[in-house]
Order: sequence, then structure tokens, then C-alpha cells
Amino acid sequence: MKGKRRGGQGGKRLVPRRKSILYRHKKSVMVICAVLGLLMGVLGAGSVRLCAKIDSYKQQEAELQSQIEEAKKRAEEIKAYEEYVQTDDYVKDVAEEKLGLVDPEDIVFKPQE
Repeated sequence: MKGKRRGGQGGKRLVPRRKSILYRHKKSVMVICAVLGLLMGVLGAGSVRLCAKIDSYKQQEAELQSQIEEAKKRAEEIKAYEEYVQTDDYVKDVAEEKLGLVDPEDIVFKPQE
């Protein structure tokens, strides 16, 4: 044991030198710091990637929401058309357009030949 004398020149009492805990375990502390730095880097990169995914999902959600609104409007139009198809006005319109029939109260003008 290496020691240093204390208590004057004539004292025979030896006190061992004590190195600081950090100095004795310098390599261990450096390895732990490196591992912590690496973990922080990995977590930071993962966080950035997750934020980008969240933004992408929010944009996708907004697009899907607008598609839902368009689908609801289209469903309302189809329902209104379904109700119209069941009326006499629809039958009359189809008869006039496709079959060329006219209502007896209508005045028909024929072109001169």
C-alpha cells in the first residue's frame, strides 16, 4: 500500500491515497455516457419520425373527412332522386323524353314541311 505520512515529519502513521470515484471508474463512466448519448440520439430520431407520421396521418384524416362529407352529400342527392322517381312527375318526364309522348293539355307545334 502506498501511503503518505501525515502529522509532521516524525509521525509514523500512514494514510492511503484516495482517488476520486470518477477517476477510479473513468472507463465505466465513459461507457455509460456513450450509451446514454447513443440512446438519446436513437430516441430523438424516433421522435422526429413519429412526428412526421403524425402529420401524415392528420393530413390523411382531413382527406378522408372531406370524402365522408362528399359521400353524405351524394347520399342525400340519391335519396332525393329516389323520392323523385316515385312521383308522377318523373313518369311524365320519362314519357315525354324517351317515348315522345305529350300531355293532352300541351300544345304541340309541328314544323312545316
